[in-house]
Amino acid sequence: MKVKISALILTSVFALNSCKTKFIEENSAKTNIKEVVKSSDAVLVDVRVPEQYSEATAKGAINIPLTDLQNNIDNLKGKKVVVFCNKGIQADQAVEILQKNGVEVYDGTTWKNVKAIQEEK
Repeated sequence: MKVKISALILTSVFALNSCKTKFIEENSAKTNIKEVVKSSDAVLVDVRVPEQYSEATAKGAINIPLTDLQNNIDNLKGKKVVVFCNKGIQADQAVEILQKNGVEVYDGTTWKNVKAIQEEK
C-alpha cells in the first residue's frame, strides 16, 4: 500500500513539474526580452526605491517604486512595460500586479540585465 501511495505522489510531482516547464518554455518562446528592451516603444520601469534608482539604472528607465506601482497603472496601460529591480524579486511582484491589471508587462529581472541588453550590439 505504501508503495502505491509513493508511486502516486511521485507521478503527481513529475506531472506537475512537466506542466510548469512547458508553460515557461512556451512563454519564453513567444517573447524575446532582448527584442522588447531594444524596441523604441517599450517603457522601462525600475521598481526600486528612489535612492537605488538614482545610484544606477538602465538607460531611459523611469522610476516607479513597487509601493507606488498600483497608483500608476493607468499611465502604463496600452504600453509595453519592462520591469526590473536589483535581484528580480520586486520585478516578479511588479509583473504580477501589472498582469492582474491588464498591462502588457515583461520581466527584465535586474537593472544590470536590462542595461547589458541595451549595450549589446
